Amino acid sequence: MNKKNFTVAALVFSISSPLTLSSVAADLSLPPVAKEVLVQQSNIVAETSVEYKTELMEKLNHIEQFSAAFEQEVIDNAGNVLQTGGGDLAVKRPNLVHWNTTSPDESLIVSDGESIFLFDPFIEQVTAYKLDGAIANTPILLITSNDATLWEQYSVSRISTNNYVIHANDINSRIKTLEINFNNKSELSGFTFLDATGQLSKVSLNNMNLSSDIDASLFKFNIPEGAHLDDQR
Repeated sequence: MNKKNFTVAALVFSISSPLTLSSVAADLSLPPVAKEVLVQQSNIVAETSVEYKTELMEKLNHIEQFSAAFEQEVIDNAGNVLQTGGGDLAVKRPNLVHWNTTSPDESLIVSDGESIFLFDPFIEQVTAYKLDGAIANTPILLITSNDATLWEQYSVSRISTNNYVIHANDINSRIKTLEINFNNKSELSGFTFLDATGQLSKVSLNNMNLSSDIDASLFKFNIPEGAHLDDQR
């Protein structure tokens, strides 16, 4: 798996959304490991509900901002770890994100509230998207959004008090599930998503800081000198 694919897998995706995971696992042409994950989730969560969505949104609404270090593990459909990495991120409501991957290779994703920028230093390219077109495909932005209209596009299941699974209502989406995890203090501790190829991406958050003000400059993106801009806005 190359660096660019690893970076894109971290954040930019579209969530698929079956309401009954076991039936989806049977119907989709997924590798065995992917089907197993879906079936395991369906054994824990039988249905989605408005109540679960409300619970999740309330938990997220209490997180106005945070900064943290992250570790990421990408696992293929055979259960093999393809790559591990890490970096740091900062998030502020609504829709402000600074996601900086430092290993195994460098990349940067910044949302300034109007646009989202993906910078790949290796090929010296910046790709820009309008936020309203990208928000539904970007998990961190979903986590930081309080837009009720956006959330109407998703269904939510609950695995336990601190663990929820989000399903998009678009059956053509590439990502099958997005699991969001909290710790016992109701702080966001990580998330995991499963795509249609059976690949799992697990992100864990460490050194969470909820109290310190975040430098506003982190959410402003300046195109580096010499970088090519692919403007999709």
